[in-house]
Amino acid sequence: MSALIEAFLSAFGDMANHPALVPALFAVALAGSVRGFAGFGGAMLFMPFATFLFDPRLAVVAFFIIDTSITLPLVTNALRHWDWRTVIPCAIGSWVGVWFGAYLLATTDTLILRWTICLIIILLVGVMLTGWRYTARPKTPISLGVGSVAGVLGGISQVSAPPLVAYWAAGPFPAQVIRANLICFFFFATLGSLAAFFANGVFTAQTLALAVWLAPAYGLAIFIGARLFKGSNDTLFRRVAFAIILIAAVTSLPLLDPLMRA
Repeated sequence: MSALIEAFLSAFGDMANHPALVPALFAVALAGSVRGFAGFGGAMLFMPFATFLFDPRLAVVAFFIIDTSITLPLVTNALRHWDWRTVIPCAIGSWVGVWFGAYLLATTDTLILRWTICLIIILLVGVMLTGWRYTARPKTPISLGVGSVAGVLGGISQVSAPPLVAYWAAGPFPAQVIRANLICFFFFATLGSLAAFFANGVFTAQTLALAVWLAPAYGLAIFIGARLFKGSNDTLFRRVAFAIILIAAVTSLPLLDPLMRA
């Protein structure tokens, strides 16, 4: 135990001098405000910056730690508005998909991971921009499939929201239910992600140190974002949701690395 504490303290001190820490704090604050408002999008905005500020494995797991621990208070209110008949199948699907995603995170080349993430996001943005909508209640097999895709993306990058937003925002649900569905989904999906990450050995002293540095900024920003949601409406919510995904798609492109690093 003492060895683990010493490793953490050493990593925590090293992180204080890391040149990427300050830009990461600004990025995680922006991500937190969006997460608090929309119920999703924190990872989508943070990870494109984080994956070239830090090793993707470090950034993904550190963000998982802070997002899981800090967003728990949002779940209490969301459970009053969620549609459990579609969220539960999506969560079950994600428990299966996240194992494959976590395996890819631990074994696949970083550049391949980044291209895969951004191309999937761009594809889903295209689907949503067509304005396609459906009015029927989501079917359980479809929910399972969407959740599986979200689980794979979550295991790779913590960016699991795009297929879920495309699925629920294109349906009959109002903004309050969509936001509640997303918050509750991430709560239940966390159980599968936690086991998959442990099994693949991606928790380290460095990930915990980075999480501790980022947590205060993320938590404060989530509180501010949640307050702002109370004054929004369905149209504004959907526009913000689509804008979040579009920004994430563009900033995820590895081709933009020279510009983003400048």
